[in-house]
Amino acid sequence: MTSLSLYADTIRLQKEIAKKVITYDIFDTEIKHVCGIDVSYKKDIAYCSAAVIEKNTLELVECVNVKNTVKQPYIPGLFMLRESKPIINTLKFLKNHFELLLIDGHGQLHPRRCGLACYIGVTMNKPTIGIAKSLLFGDVREDQFIEHGGVILGFIIKGEGKKSIYVSVGHKLSLESSIRIVKQLVKSEEWIPEPLRIADISSKRHWNFV
Repeated sequence: MTSLSLYADTIRLQKEIAKKVITYDIFDTEIKHVCGIDVSYKKDIAYCSAAVIEKNTLELVECVNVKNTVKQPYIPGLFMLRESKPIINTLKFLKNHFELLLIDGHGQLHPRRCGLACYIGVTMNKPTIGIAKSLLFGDVREDQFIEHGGVILGFIIKGEGKKSIYVSVGHKLSLESSIRIVKQLVKSEEWIPEPLRIADISSKRHWNFV
């Protein structure tokens, strides 16, 4: 398969996945544990870390690190080509159950309304929130909501200085609930939700020392 046909097929898949994204709250059980997952790279190796925390105390329950080989380059808007396999593979190594997944990447705040968080959420049938550190798409309003074409797709949570995160629905949550939960998971001295912060540190430490 050529790169062009692969990208075309991925775009078609994104459009199909976007139709399956559930944008209201649908939990099988109460959210007690939250998993954050992040990936760092060194050449063609992805060091992926998943951290599970207890939602109310923000205490770490489990953290796993997995090394994966990647073949696809980083292409804005097609992040799932590069990161979906390492993420799904790493989540298989977790021993503890979690009810909610945080992805370091966009959800519906995407040109085709199917960022990495939507793809992972629908594929795993798991409540998922997309949390990105840069804006790929849309216009930020004065009330911090982000829209495109009159449709609200995300929300910016501003930290100190220029640090901000962009929150959007991945799957099985409303945007309102996503914003509320993310704010609950950010420690007062930090700007990134705790499970993602731990996963980010762990993946970079793994990158440096493995």
